[in-house]
Amino acid sequence: MTASRLATGGSAIDRSRPIRFSFDGATVHGFAGDTIASALLAGDVAVVGRSFKYHRPRGIWGAGVEEPNALVDIGGPRATPNTRATTEPARDGLVAKSVNATPNALADRNAFLDRFSRFIPAAFYYKTFMWPDWHMFEPRIRAMAGLGKVDTDWTSPGTSDQINHHCDVLVVGAGPAGLAAARLAAGTGLSVILVDDQQRPGGSLGHRAGEIDGKPAAVWVEETVAALTAGGHLILPSTTAFGIYDHNLVGLNQRHSDGRPDTLWRVRPRHIVLATGAIERPLPFANNDLPGILSADAALAYLRRHAVLVGRRVVVATNNDSAYEVAQALAEAGADITLVDIRPDGMPATPAKVRLIKGRALAAANGRLRVEGVTLDDGTRLDADCVLVSGGWTPTLHLFGQARGKLAWSEARAAFLPGDPVDGIAVAGAAAGAVSLSEVFASSAKAVASLGQTKAAMPASTGPEATGGITAAWPIPGSKGRIWIDYQNDVTVKDVELAARENFVSVEHLKRYTTLGMATDQGKTSNLPGLALMAGITGRTVPEVGTTTYRPPFTPVPLASFAGARAGELMAPVRRLPLENVHRASGAVFQEYGGWLRPAHHGGGADADGTIQDEARRARQSVALFDGSTLGKIEVIGPKAAEFVDFIYYNTMSTLKPDRCRYGFMLSENGVVFDDGVLVRLDEHRFIVSCSSSHVAAVHARLEEWRQDRFGRDAVYIHNATSEMATLTVSGPNARKLLQALDLGLSLDDADLPHMAIGHGTYAGDEVRIARVSFTGDRSYEISIRADRAEPLWAHLRQAGQAFDVAVIGLEALMILRAEKGFIVIGKDTDGTTLPHDLGVEGPRGKRQTEFVGRRSLFTEEASRGDRLQLVGLTVPQGEAPLPTGAHGIRRSDGKLNSQGFVTSSYQSPTLGRPVALGLIERGAARHGEAIEIQHLGKLRTATIAAPCAFDPAGERLHA
Repeated sequence: MTASRLATGGSAIDRSRPIRFSFDGATVHGFAGDTIASALLAGDVAVVGRSFKYHRPRGIWGAGVEEPNALVDIGGPRATPNTRATTEPARDGLVAKSVNATPNALADRNAFLDRFSRFIPAAFYYKTFMWPDWHMFEPRIRAMAGLGKVDTDWTSPGTSDQINHHCDVLVVGAGPAGLAAARLAAGTGLSVILVDDQQRPGGSLGHRAGEIDGKPAAVWVEETVAALTAGGHLILPSTTAFGIYDHNLVGLNQRHSDGRPDTLWRVRPRHIVLATGAIERPLPFANNDLPGILSADAALAYLRRHAVLVGRRVVVATNNDSAYEVAQALAEAGADITLVDIRPDGMPATPAKVRLIKGRALAAANGRLRVEGVTLDDGTRLDADCVLVSGGWTPTLHLFGQARGKLAWSEARAAFLPGDPVDGIAVAGAAAGAVSLSEVFASSAKAVASLGQTKAAMPASTGPEATGGITAAWPIPGSKGRIWIDYQNDVTVKDVELAARENFVSVEHLKRYTTLGMATDQGKTSNLPGLALMAGITGRTVPEVGTTTYRPPFTPVPLASFAGARAGELMAPVRRLPLENVHRASGAVFQEYGGWLRPAHHGGGADADGTIQDEARRARQSVALFDGSTLGKIEVIGPKAAEFVDFIYYNTMSTLKPDRCRYGFMLSENGVVFDDGVLVRLDEHRFIVSCSSSHVAAVHARLEEWRQDRFGRDAVYIHNATSEMATLTVSGPNARKLLQALDLGLSLDDADLPHMAIGHGTYAGDEVRIARVSFTGDRSYEISIRADRAEPLWAHLRQAGQAFDVAVIGLEALMILRAEKGFIVIGKDTDGTTLPHDLGVEGPRGKRQTEFVGRRSLFTEEASRGDRLQLVGLTVPQGEAPLPTGAHGIRRSDGKLNSQGFVTSSYQSPTLGRPVALGLIERGAARHGEAIEIQHLGKLRTATIAAPCAFDPAGERLHA
């Protein structure tokens, strides 16, 4: 390989702006507009990396996201490991280092591993490192994995922006198909977003010849972009559509050249047009991984975009028409070209200044650190410093597959094409199998046709047309020499044959057994040849072998993009009470509970435990005030609101009458209790979900997810009003007397406002909602008022409460009060396996006939086990200290101690004068009165299993 920069040309580079950067310590010269790869090629740097397993020398293969070899670690302010050199712009002062090579790619001291390749074939580690113990080998193997290295001194360049957007049509790919589709869609009056992963629009038109509407392709591209911009449509260059998610949500990663972190776009289009192009495949021959063997199309791109001639004595090997233009262009640039066409016929016209050999294939490449020549299948040897190969084109259908699109095999194209259409998604251009520009534009018109009647005329190609003829050239079982399928992960023909012999013939098993397609390039150049080889080995067709599952992201996305502003203090921003400053002024001590900053107790003295005990005792004796503003207040509104809450809750909720409320569980799909709380019904079509304080965000997201999945906005609307309303709780024997002193304009008699009912009143002219619910077991009222009007109400409650020796309590005292009653806190008194019947709520499981979330999971073998952990109370002998939370109940078996559950909550009860505790214990509901050993940190104690409710089991104080 003797690559060089030509004196003229290069549409992408600016020769007036030279740059310098370093690669493996050596200085590399280039121009603005170069990628790292193009600058390295211009400097004739052949070896740019080492393969993962055998550390074989690897050179640049492609010119875009398909590149399997040229990975580099970028140092400096934007330090990034495993960066693809073909897509990363070269910048002045940039520091790049090859990955997986010590000390550098050219002189890797681990290259000796290739000599032992016969002893380390596919899956060797599964078989080799099991004895005597995998963990003996794991640290060293882990250290060798990962290719690049993370810079431990790296500092974030700043917060990544995240943008939510919507449009009528999202066009992915700004090549000829995407540009045509965008212009046609814009002609219908629809809003369009056009995204492309390259810095400039045009795609293949940037290096492939052609005329459109009688104009040079570059002029047509400029005019199209100008027309879209003038029409107010959005064009995003350097932006990759990396994934299509539920309901056609498309994730975009936008890269910036000014040093800013990448931007994450979440776009919800009504329609998607995928004009994602196709990727050129390698050809199978021995030593086809040597540096200096490139994709033919990539060589053409480097020539016309960067003025880089990749070699002087070049062999171009092909099985299709597309390489002929490459051979012609390189010959005109001064290279000595030999074109080897597998097809006996090939194209009828021989390119000028090109030696054409038909009906022959490459058998092997010759050389050690770089290609020096090739051997044809008839034994002919050709000298060459560069080999360009074109084994056909694989349509880029990753996004189509992510959207659950099915693929259909095309013998004519020797590739998978889009199968049955997916609602809202159309495919155009090379991704749809089009070859010539006329075919490309026809496919764009077809893709846009379903969007409306366009007023724009379809572009017309007036340049040369390729025929698209191809003769498939797949790896052949039993071939001699080492023929590489996956360049990065060192998968050869023999590895795939080994997988077949060991019966790993399923496409998913093949992938995992050999690591085919599991590298950072995700098999963009290797998957289809690997599938075709397995088909040949097993006597099946390629479609019978099938494809692996397409999963996002299409290319790597920085984790900082997903994090966005969620960093530092914003990682999990603390939520604050409307009355925080009021509580602080009155001496409250704050702690974080479930993401909320809340008063733990009131009084900053050294005896916090004494203060908490005093608050709990006074709450039982007279009346207590508690700020419960953190409770969820999520409104469910709409004509199908009752049906929706029935589906969401374990309990039947649609039978609730207006102005009544009911306690219930929400379950996960696996039947596990997700949240508990009170549901309020305001009228026929309006409910309020009063969920746990720490679960507000999660419950809101869950309600939205199920609304979108089963109900539309016309049927149900979700509104999170938690932050809009403050909730002030009055609890205790004198709670009604205190509220009567405020004159809220409603009757507080039990007949008018019974337990689990809702009343409506006013305070100082503002509406208030009063819920007769209790988390303490005493008579309680929750008063909800506009958050900005809560302070006067709170002050009035405190002032009026002085006549009743009111106690202002924090969350720690509340935890004691609820534990005395056996009331649970989800996530504290439950774990990731707790089902509702483990908590004693069995009724809906056996009686409900309608569907609800998690229903089927409640009848599995696991759910019906007789030894499940069940909620119980735990008592200790008089005078003993409370049990440690997290302590395990144990049983003795064969001299061993085995856990049979654990303590979930434990407190000293000032009202009962003894400790109270809750726990999850095996078969606990049937073992009340039984003694059990409790172990904590090696110490054993004895407790007695009891009912969860330790205080007022008859519930008389609710009406006291």
